[in-house]
Amino acid sequence: MTPLIPTPATSEETLMSALPHRRSGVRALVVPVLASALAAGVLAGCGGSGDDDGAVTMWTYPVIFDEAKNKEYWDGLVGAFEKEHPGVTVKVETFPWANRDTALATAIASGKGPDAVYLIPDQMPKYAANIVPADEYMPADARADYTDFALKSVTYQDKVLGTPVLTSANPLICDKRVFDALGRSDYPTSWEDLSALAPALKKKGFYATSYSGDTQQTLNMTFYPLLWQAGGDVFSKDGSRVAFAEAPGVEALTYLKKLVDGGYTDKDLVTATPKLEQTPVARGKVACTWQNTPADVEPFWGKENTVVRPPLTGTESVGYGTVGALSMLKGADKKNTGDWLNFVAESKNTAGLEKSAGYFPARTSGGDLYPGDALQKAVADTLPSMTVGPLHDKSREVMGVLAPEIQAALLGKKSPQQALDDAAKAAQAMLGR
Repeated sequence: MTPLIPTPATSEETLMSALPHRRSGVRALVVPVLASALAAGVLAGCGGSGDDDGAVTMWTYPVIFDEAKNKEYWDGLVGAFEKEHPGVTVKVETFPWANRDTALATAIASGKGPDAVYLIPDQMPKYAANIVPADEYMPADARADYTDFALKSVTYQDKVLGTPVLTSANPLICDKRVFDALGRSDYPTSWEDLSALAPALKKKGFYATSYSGDTQQTLNMTFYPLLWQAGGDVFSKDGSRVAFAEAPGVEALTYLKKLVDGGYTDKDLVTATPKLEQTPVARGKVACTWQNTPADVEPFWGKENTVVRPPLTGTESVGYGTVGALSMLKGADKKNTGDWLNFVAESKNTAGLEKSAGYFPARTSGGDLYPGDALQKAVADTLPSMTVGPLHDKSREVMGVLAPEIQAALLGKKSPQQALDDAAKAAQAMLGR
């Protein structure tokens, strides 16, 4: 969601794998990843660093990608909070996105986890047993202030598992210059519209869209929007089985494969993740994409050429958006950690975090962060069409087996049905573990 870390699908989601292992931090450098201590993802023990009276430790990730600005933001909040809470000290540590689950799970398993950590919704079920429900420290008036999207997105098994601090949306965005080259202004609203435009675009040297099939890219940003648009989902409603190999999933993957086979999207991106400036998107060769945000492409397209549209419709219009939240881990000093999380989550304090990369408030009191910015208003208008995806404790593991099978189908090694069936067989076995 920022041009500073350019990949074909920059967002806090894709940055888990795309960000370099750089050092960044607030009052402390990034600590090394404790990968070797994790045993098969077992989350034994408790998180929290409540051994020191009055000390609160929080782990976060570079939502603000400029290291100096990130430090300035968190140092400012820490200073203001400590001034209001004498005797309480807060240490915020900024980690790389890459391998964050391994590092966090390892720390929790060894009893050395932080008191609080930044999570996105589909991580929360995995750590649910280690998270203090937010209702135990969140004031009632604060809860009432959250948007339905923000609060629902961090609710798992009827428990609110985090304090939301930002929301985002990935609508369809189109390059006006490409459509001008065709002499058209009828931006696609459906799969059929995009397919109909594709041959004319190809004749002019343009791709209809951009799809990253690299298995390190999150499916939330790539394949899942198509699955949802087809009326499908990753899991059954009760979560007991995977559902992506059903008819909607086959329809979505078949549609995607036709785009790849027809040369309507860059086939090289099925297996590689170059920097954004090296892609057809940045070079002005892609008509529309759902894998980038206006903040990603604005340096290359220009704000005046960035057109925001609702997500494409298969049988419905739906796209991926996320909610960034701060969760308290068990073992933390509930009073001091709760006070800190409630302080950070105040609209006046989250504004700097949200505006840093084009995010939106999680609370109604956050208001309009971008007055007069028609582009950001257009993105905000699509928030009701967004979903954070499945909240399931095996969400990430299922992605791990599904992504290579989707790639195999796009490379012609398997049919869409066979690829999804093979992935479903492996994923279903995981659900029973």
